[in-house]
Amino acid sequence: MISFALKLSARDFVHADLASCGWAGSDHHLAGVAEQLERARTGEVDYLAVCPATDVPVAKGGVDYQIKKGVGTLWQLAVHPALQSCGIGTFLVEALELRIRGRSLRQAELAVEEGNPRARALYERLGYVAYDRQPDSWDEQAPDGSLRRYETMCTLMGKELS
Repeated sequence: MISFALKLSARDFVHADLASCGWAGSDHHLAGVAEQLERARTGEVDYLAVCPATDVPVAKGGVDYQIKKGVGTLWQLAVHPALQSCGIGTFLVEALELRIRGRSLRQAELAVEEGNPRARALYERLGYVAYDRQPDSWDEQAPDGSLRRYETMCTLMGKELS
């Protein structure tokens, strides 16, 4: 068995990061991330990159403060597929929770697709508790570049931050 340690840092995601984040989604998804960066400039959201010493993102995600009053809603969380199960997702969620606390909020929420038990298990390990279900949908880019509507069912989870 080979083991290694990555020294990670979390910082604001910037436009220049988009070029190195093809692993996180399609061009359509990354265009949506670029739109979120505009919202980050106004303080509506925080959008973070998790990076090793190379300063190239290996994870990204945001927290939206506009969805529910007094709550930070985590969304668009992604870890580079080759680095999943290395603790990077935990690092990302904890960094986002710090941002929520930094705004004097004490409640974090997220939605996880019901077809993603691995992510749900991570959130449960971090103290998130399921409280409801709701359908969700978004436009997804096909390999030919066309857009199609993706529909899914999500479990809503929440955590009281101390």
